[in-house]
Amino acid sequence: MKPKILISRSWPDAVQQRLAACYDVTLNAADTPMTITQLRAAMAEYDAVCPTVSDKMPAEVLAAPGARVRIIANYGVGFEHIDLEAAKAAGIVVTNTPDVLTDTTAELAVLLMLMTSRRAGEGERELREGRWVGWRPTHLLGQSLAGKTLGLVGYGRIARATAMRAKAALGMRIAYYSRRRATDGDGATYYETLEGLAAASDVLSLHTPGGAETHHLVDAALLSRMKPTAILINTARGSVVNEVDLAQALTDGVIAGAGLDVYQGEPKVNPVLLAAPNTVLLPHLGSATLETRTAMGMRVADNLDAFFDGKPPHDRVA
Repeated sequence: MKPKILISRSWPDAVQQRLAACYDVTLNAADTPMTITQLRAAMAEYDAVCPTVSDKMPAEVLAAPGARVRIIANYGVGFEHIDLEAAKAAGIVVTNTPDVLTDTTAELAVLLMLMTSRRAGEGERELREGRWVGWRPTHLLGQSLAGKTLGLVGYGRIARATAMRAKAALGMRIAYYSRRRATDGDGATYYETLEGLAAASDVLSLHTPGGAETHHLVDAALLSRMKPTAILINTARGSVVNEVDLAQALTDGVIAGAGLDVYQGEPKVNPVLLAAPNTVLLPHLGSATLETRTAMGMRVADNLDAFFDGKPPHDRVA
């Protein structure tokens, strides 16, 4: 019999067709986040569950009695929504989908830099709401990014891809902070402390994983170190930023603006951020191209194929 697979959300057609040809697949027709109760029940019914970042899988789910699931094949790079220790204790393999969304997320980071620095979000809202009264010399003056310093918090694949684009297309200088200095920094300036990087950067872009170690890494204290002309970009995880502190910093002019694609309470967005005019807010579009979302699904399929063939999945994280 074919292994029984649960796909927690709708995926691109090409991926669903590939999986349906090899497995007994159940789709989430409602395409809404599954509840803890639904996921607990799924653990006893399926051989594999394929969740997304919007499907929380704590120990309460993974330690459910009578579990049949042997692999959690996550659709996405981040896996902080999955309790890895509970998965290990239950003997469940966990995989993710690295590499395939690097370029797409880097593109979005650059998009947020440009939109925020040039106040494009404010301008579009003004025009659509009928408040634009015509061109004038001092209207919505932004700032150029040429020659400015892009500070990267974290220096992994996405950060490096962002740096490459910002340097080549925008003429920015590159600096970074990470737990270890890179042996191949590509000419980027390394800062030994996050505070030092924040103070030196004109754009501070976040590229760290979520989880306890980075929870509210950006708070009032760090924001106070930044230049009043600086902007903050977050395409990493919403939990990395204290959103109340950020909104206050934006309101008080501590920093000039923020471009965000992720939020701590997704899909709910903190009202204090919605009320801040100098923000660009996108609905978690970092990997949202057909090419990338298809590649992510194919990577999941590759991991499932390897696992059910008795081979080690290439992208195993637990």
